[in-house]
Parts: sequence; structure tokens; C-alpha cells
Amino acid sequence: MFEPVPTDDLAVEHEVSVPHGVVQGVLAPGQAPRGTVLVPADRPAAIASAQAGEALHLQVPAEHVATEPIRITVTGRGADRRSNAHYVVEAGAHSEATVVLHHQGSAQHNANLEVVVGDGARLTVISVQDWDADALHTGQHEARVGRDASYQHIAVSFGGDVVRLQSNVSYAGPGGRAELLGLYFVDGGQHIEHRLFVDHNTPKSESNVDYRGALQGAGAHAVWIGDVLIRKAAEGIDTYESNRNLVLTDGCRADSVPNLEIETGEIAGAGHASTTGRFDDEQLFYLRSRGIDETEARRLVVHGFFADIIRRIGVDEVEELLLAAVERELEITVGVPAAPTA
Repeated sequence: MFEPVPTDDLAVEHEVSVPHGVVQGVLAPGQAPRGTVLVPADRPAAIASAQAGEALHLQVPAEHVATEPIRITVTGRGADRRSNAHYVVEAGAHSEATVVLHHQGSAQHNANLEVVVGDGARLTVISVQDWDADALHTGQHEARVGRDASYQHIAVSFGGDVVRLQSNVSYAGPGGRAELLGLYFVDGGQHIEHRLFVDHNTPKSESNVDYRGALQGAGAHAVWIGDVLIRKAAEGIDTYESNRNLVLTDGCRADSVPNLEIETGEIAGAGHASTTGRFDDEQLFYLRSRGIDETEARRLVVHGFFADIIRRIGVDEVEELLLAAVERELEITVGVPAAPTA
């Protein structure tokens, strides 16, 4: 996965759906704004930058409000096939849009995403890793948030053999706000890794990071590394990052590393938290004391653990997908049959 193997143009299929008013195009290597935001943070990202051909380019014009999500569906065509890809999303000043990037099927997929959020714009990017069990996926998502703009990035990882996603944010002016949310469910033998870097390089910016994951099965391995840098010039910023892991069975491993580097004393607030543990015995006791059997009680606790993230997604089809995925995972853990879908 880390060797510079040429792209197989047929390794994945892209299906793109854009609502009225959003402009779809392509960018050749070296054609701006491609390469103006993202600097490869590791070898896979560098390989994707060098090997990817034309980049999908999506533009939301200034002051335009997209009434439906922009949908990009990536379908892998085989675990033995290699794909390098590059995507660029631009949200013009004071525009509003949501992008859903959905991965499915199987492939060795290595992709970069560059995001430009214009002044006063509001953009949400939802990346769903719903791969088959033998897929490999590495990616770097890089966003630059303009003055008084709002950016929300939601990473959802359930499928795949190995998934590693890097999500980075920097600011192009004061008043920008970034919210990075994540939800993952790791099964036996899976490796799911999320790395984040928030660079507070301008004054009066905000960031909030909240990632939650559950693990089950021997060899399940989750890695979360969250880095927040508050530069000397970034006075008056407010930031908080949190990672919570719920261990459902023996044989799992969760590595959680929050980092906070502060170069100025003039901040509004900064903090971080990390927890890893099993079912809350008090919650289970409370539910069982009210006549709920243990299997159903465990199911309710897991749903409650993820509920706050799911309800903030704001796209019905994605929320329904996640609820169904949690039910499937719980069938493995506690023997609760997955609810039938309509």
C-alpha cells in the first residue's frame, strides 16, 4: 500500500451526484486550486498526490445554498486492485453545502481530499468508510477555513481490513470554526486509525473534536491521535478535543493520544480528554432494575454511546445507514438480531 504503484483507473468506480447550482469539473495535476491547501503529511498522501490523474473538482458558488447533499460514491472492484485519487471541494463565500463521500466494495484505495471553505461559508463533509472486510484505505483530508466560516468534518469507519484517515484543519482568517466528529466500530482483526491535526494559526478561531469508537473481537485495534497546535499569533481561541472508546469484549486494543501544544497565554479555553473502558455497570444496573434484560440493556448503552454523534450528522440517509450498521455489529456482540430494513 505504501509503494508508488501506478493507478489502476478501473480499480474503483466513482458515482457523483450534484444538486442544482453546484459546478462539477476536473483539475489536472498542478492546476490550482489543486495542491494549494494540501501538503502531504505522509508517504501514502505523497503517493496519491503524485500518482492520481485528474482530480474531481466540486465548486459551490458564492452565496449559493445547496438544498441537497453533494454525493460521491466510491465503489471498489477488487481487493487486489490499487487506486490513487484526488478530490477538491470549494465552498464560495457565504455559501452552504454538505458533501457525502461514501466508500464501499473492496479495493486498495489511497485518496486525498482538499477543502477550501470561503469567508462566511458553512460546509459539512461526511466521509463514510463502509468497505468490505478485505479493503485497505488510506487518506488525507485537508481543509482551510476562511474568516467567520464554519466547517464540520464527520468520519465514520466501520468496514475495511485497514483504514487510516488523516483529517487536518487550518484557518485563513479570524472567526473560523471547525468541528471534527468521528464514529467507528472495530471488529476482530481490523485496524482503524484516525489522526487529526488542528492548526490554530489565526486569532479568535474555534475547534471542537469528538470521536467515539467501540471495539469487539480478538485483535480489534483502534488508534486515535489528536493534535491541536495554538500558535503564538492565535490569541483568543477556544478548543477542546475528546476521544472515548467502549471495549465490548476481551482481546481488543485502543490507543488514544490527545496532544495540545500552546504557544500563547491569551486563550479563551483549551482542553482535552481521553477515556477507554467497558460497559458502565451503573447504567446496566439502572436499566435492568427497570425490567430490561441484559441483552437489551447492553444494546441501549451502545446506542446511547453513539447517539450524540449520529444526531449531529443531519443527513437522514447517513443516520439510517449508521443505525443499521450499529445493529449489525450488536448482533455479533450481544446476539441481538439486526432490525429489518424497509
